[in-house]
Amino acid sequence: MRISVLGSGPGGYVAAIKAAQLGAQVTVIEKTEVGGTCLNWGCIPTKALVASAEMAGKASKFESYGIELRGEAVPDFSRIISRKNRIVNTQIKGIKSLFSSRGIVLKEGHGMLTSPREISVTLRDGQRERIDADSVIIATGSKPLQIPYLPFDGQRILSSDHALMLTEIPKSLIVVGAGVIGCEFACIFSALGADVTIVEMLPRALSTEDTEISKILEREFRKKKITLLTNIKAEKVDVKEDGIHISFADGRKISAEKVLVSAGRLFNSEDIGLEEAGVSKGPCGEIAVNERMETNVPSVYAVGDVVGGLLLAHVASAEGITAVKNIMGGNERIDYASVPNAIFTSPEVASVGLREYQAEEKGIKVRTGHMEFRALAKSHTTGEIEGLVKVVADAQSDRILGVHIIGPHASDLIHEAALAVRMGLRTRDIADTIHAHPTLSEVLMEAAADVHKEAIHVIRK
Repeated sequence: MRISVLGSGPGGYVAAIKAAQLGAQVTVIEKTEVGGTCLNWGCIPTKALVASAEMAGKASKFESYGIELRGEAVPDFSRIISRKNRIVNTQIKGIKSLFSSRGIVLKEGHGMLTSPREISVTLRDGQRERIDADSVIIATGSKPLQIPYLPFDGQRILSSDHALMLTEIPKSLIVVGAGVIGCEFACIFSALGADVTIVEMLPRALSTEDTEISKILEREFRKKKITLLTNIKAEKVDVKEDGIHISFADGRKISAEKVLVSAGRLFNSEDIGLEEAGVSKGPCGEIAVNERMETNVPSVYAVGDVVGGLLLAHVASAEGITAVKNIMGGNERIDYASVPNAIFTSPEVASVGLREYQAEEKGIKVRTGHMEFRALAKSHTTGEIEGLVKVVADAQSDRILGVHIIGPHASDLIHEAALAVRMGLRTRDIADTIHAHPTLSEVLMEAAADVHKEAIHVIRK
């Protein structure tokens, strides 16, 4: 079986390795660099910046831990970026080594489908090659969406990609969009010393998360002196020598040295030969696929951001594996209901399953349990007491429908909850499981017990 993969992000490169494991002859075509957006401009570089921001935040609290810092801790952004680049380059080399060890052929250039089983590749040196395949997997990802009145210039009006190439920390920054990307960058630059304002058209930050989680994050923003303006839309934007000036319909005006636009993603479905291959797209430009990751053309599959849905790296990887198994004769589907989501704000946010309002919209009667991190001894030993866990359960069956976390290491803690949702566990299954002490994971055990008002470390009035 010959499989060609167009794109080498988390969907494409994982699909390629799985295909090689299953005995296929694999060719990967990549226009820029292996790893895609996640490795080069998304997940990994931003988390490297998050780690630097967290270290800066801890340095400011050394005295509370009984440590004297003899000298000022000052962020050096050029060195922070250099560290980020080293991490990214190491991961790039790792993926290429995996390809080499599996006999996967990497073609570096722009690939276009010329038929359902053929890709024309314009290599970086200008030469062209034709790649024949029995099946093709499209994994071309997405890119930042540009707002017409805030066109990217890479200098003062930035995309998330541009933000990762800055050489200095801006004195002031306006972030347009309080979604995942906007909130993460707001926390990073605030921790590094920038004066940050977030502008959001919707009523709250992280509007896709549970409302209680959003409220707590907004409270933490206020503590960090991050200004959040919601229910507001820009009416006029002036780019002047002294910065970017934004006027709103209600008469308010704000200005900053730079603006970071994080208003969504655009599918990379253009200029890859979909029309030539007869592949259909959805209403927003996403490639239309079924539950098996098949397009309307039998030999062509698509995975990752370019198919829409949950634009998450780990979802792209799971879709890539699903596509390969189906190409090789399987009948696989993904359970999207148990996909965990992690947001690397400060504090972190993570979730899986239904929000409380989503369950109610479905007509499900629910019970909820809560436990604050400040109730844990471990949180006090580490000095990270902000946040809570919320468990949403079916009131009749006790089945866990969703779990929502804001607090330290939320991105790690969510996976016990993801397994619970996937396996249809009850709150008592977690509450009755002995958790090690002192650990942060006790917070989930207590939140599950709180669904039945049986949590130990809660003061009842």
